[in-house]
Amino acid sequence: MTTQVKQPRRLFNVDEYYAMAKAGILGEGGYELINGVVYVKGLGKPRHFSVDEYYAMAEAGIITHDERVELINGEIIEMSPIGSRHAGSVNSLDHLMSDQLGQRALVTVQNPLRLGSHAEPEPDVMILSWRDDFYASAHPGPEDVLLLIEVSDTTIDSDRNEKLTLYANAGIPEVWIANIPERVVEVYTDPVNGVYTNRQVFGLDEDVSPMAFPDVSLPVSRIVPA
Repeated sequence: MTTQVKQPRRLFNVDEYYAMAKAGILGEGGYELINGVVYVKGLGKPRHFSVDEYYAMAEAGIITHDERVELINGEIIEMSPIGSRHAGSVNSLDHLMSDQLGQRALVTVQNPLRLGSHAEPEPDVMILSWRDDFYASAHPGPEDVLLLIEVSDTTIDSDRNEKLTLYANAGIPEVWIANIPERVVEVYTDPVNGVYTNRQVFGLDEDVSPMAFPDVSLPVSRIVPA
């Protein structure tokens, strides 16, 4: 049975709140800290952060380099711990795709993807258009992504909802969810108005191929380990 979990926000303490103000991250306006969340006074809404503010928090030491967080629609979200089956799935995808793709595209694992001014997720696996600098000059954007894969163990609900909507709105052409509990690969294509209009599910006895590279064949049994 799939466990549905909404990923929690990263909460701040009072010292971090004052450090944000000192670093100029909060800027003008009235804010207050309630139960670890920065709210806009008078509106009752959490304060959303931009990518630049997100990086400023890292520079100020508010978010440390070893924290597993990502920026989703202006919210700093805690990422789940990586279990062995999750890690095995990511390692298998990296190995299989790198072996078959060669230098036709770049396979990247758990690295940032810049999606506008208020989102920078870190998908488990991406196939990117080849660049000789390996994206050293800037993080990839949606136009660089040929295939994006999220490996889901306890995060099926957030991956199918918040993440898919985010990726569809950005125009990512193809997203896979490697569904570990159900041992299937869900394939989403044809994004229109923030929704993927085509969904296919591939089982353990099937192979799955990216639209951009139909000659690349990946056994589902290797993607979602027992």
